[in-house]
Amino acid sequence: MNAFYQTWPWYISGFLIAAVMLCLNYFGKVFGMSSNLRTLCTMAGADKFADFFRFDWKSQRWNLAVVAGAMLGGFVAVHYLSDPSNVDLNPKTIEQLAAMNIDAPNGKLAPQALFGNAVFTSPKMICILIIGGILIGFGSRYAGGCTSGHAIAGMSNLQLPSLKAVIGFFIGGLIMAHLILPLIF
Repeated sequence: MNAFYQTWPWYISGFLIAAVMLCLNYFGKVFGMSSNLRTLCTMAGADKFADFFRFDWKSQRWNLAVVAGAMLGGFVAVHYLSDPSNVDLNPKTIEQLAAMNIDAPNGKLAPQALFGNAVFTSPKMICILIIGGILIGFGSRYAGGCTSGHAIAGMSNLQLPSLKAVIGFFIGGLIMAHLILPLIF
């Protein structure tokens, strides 16, 4: 297999993330993805209905470019630069998925039962997506940002609230993965 299609080592990805954060800090910008939803809602006219959306959205246009770049980069990476066959799952993880009637990804990055288009045909999965989306939206608003904003930007700036938020994200993820997800499936 061509080395070009291998996943990047942590020290390359980590260095690039740190370089981006240093550039953003230098120019006085704060990174985060969930704040873009506020910007998009304001652009669509939500400022006529709620004070939360009344702000100068034009000052956040640069962050919309980050979202567009992330979407384009993800598309290019998945469709042209990736070979997920080099991703190995722990056998215990495969056993746990099988216990929940979820097939192993079999050379893909994620199980089709959870991330394939078939989830949109199941009322149960649609309910899970809607409830999960509401909880994530509420949680990121309540925490003052999303995982990328707190874990990458906030912690790189040594902000104590971001450390608390990231600890909460990890605890919530562990509870979901080990306690709630087995009950759902």
